[in-house]
Amino acid sequence: MCSPRRHEGHEGKLKWDVIFDQLSNKVIGCAIEVHRELGPGLLESAYEQCLAAELSRFRIPFQLQVDLPVSYKGTRLDCSYRIDLLIDEQLIIELKCVEQLLKIHEAQILTYMRLAKIRVGLLINFNVPVLKKGIKRFLIS
Repeated sequence: MCSPRRHEGHEGKLKWDVIFDQLSNKVIGCAIEVHRELGPGLLESAYEQCLAAELSRFRIPFQLQVDLPVSYKGTRLDCSYRIDLLIDEQLIIELKCVEQLLKIHEAQILTYMRLAKIRVGLLINFNVPVLKKGIKRFLIS
């Protein structure tokens, strides 16, 4: 992982955070384009494949359905958790198609981020009229 450094002229914001903001914004732009084309009402798997196509169009590196191992007291468990999309090994995307995002969805992405040691995550619910209202960004230290 890169080490944080001050970004001059940006009100003390860490350069590292700016890089992730840029990556998050690119992914959000791709998700908005998918939602603009398809609208709400499809299955999560359809949005996942379309978002993957959009990310590929913009040459944003990603992996789909990444295994997330769970260790308990030193023993690796076969729990078969999966990250929907891992962007450039730096950003976790958890997709949903639900009536509304719940606290359990937030807990899920935060746990995935902690287990994967990834600081930034986006929780995206495609089942909304305007996608901006279905996006939550998470940052852990």
